[in-house]
Amino acid sequence: MSLYDKQYLAIIENILKNGYYDNNRTGMPTYKLPHQIMQFDLQKEFPILTTKKVAFKTAIKEMLWIYRDQSNDVTKLQEQNVHIWDQWVDENNTIGKAYGYQIAKFKQVDKLIDTLKNNPQDRRMIMSMWNIEDLPEMTLQPCCYQTLWDVTDGRLNCMLIQRSGDMPLGVPFNTSQYAVLVHLIAQVTNLTPGLFTHVINNAHIYENQIEGMKLQLTRKDKDFEAPKLWINPEIKNFYDFTVDDIKLIDYKHHDPIKMEVSV
Repeated sequence: MSLYDKQYLAIIENILKNGYYDNNRTGMPTYKLPHQIMQFDLQKEFPILTTKKVAFKTAIKEMLWIYRDQSNDVTKLQEQNVHIWDQWVDENNTIGKAYGYQIAKFKQVDKLIDTLKNNPQDRRMIMSMWNIEDLPEMTLQPCCYQTLWDVTDGRLNCMLIQRSGDMPLGVPFNTSQYAVLVHLIAQVTNLTPGLFTHVINNAHIYENQIEGMKLQLTRKDKDFEAPKLWINPEIKNFYDFTVDDIKLIDYKHHDPIKMEVSV
């Protein structure tokens, strides 16, 4: 198993064994645990599950939509056959003032890249989408809402803070797409990808996902190694990256596991 599978499945087992059971805004009860943390050295392994297939290209398209396009227009995703936001659109087919809207509003990517190049020991390198003033105008308030960045000995480190983590469906997407974001930012700032730490405040499994997670846990004994990540080395401007510039090499995995999203 990959290191990601080991850390991820340990959290899954802990939630199923010790999770707190209660209802929530969706009406589908969850088992949940607070303050779950996974950490990876991106020089040693790219974090993606092998105990089930993760739709890597879809995850990358969403990440680029947020940070490269800095968009809230779901039409841009639908044109790429990505429909993960369809259930949250407003009358204009947007998600309101959420996600990419907040990145664009404060030019957060540009400011981060400039600081990494010119003042890498700054301790205030944060990108945040949790804008209290705009929260009422978001169709879904951001789950992965903040990244904190650090440079140590030429290595770019990133901590992702996630307020709410759907462990079966959302979290595998989020870990891999933000690990890619670290690689992209590192490349355009002449740094080496370093530590990636994923902090989940509320890590939960919905009641109707339990059987799928039990199936995934039976796959622990099959030894698939983590794939390698390839980033087009010719790209020097963050906004020039496309989904075709980001690939997994030798991604071996088990079959997907169909589970429902609670809205």
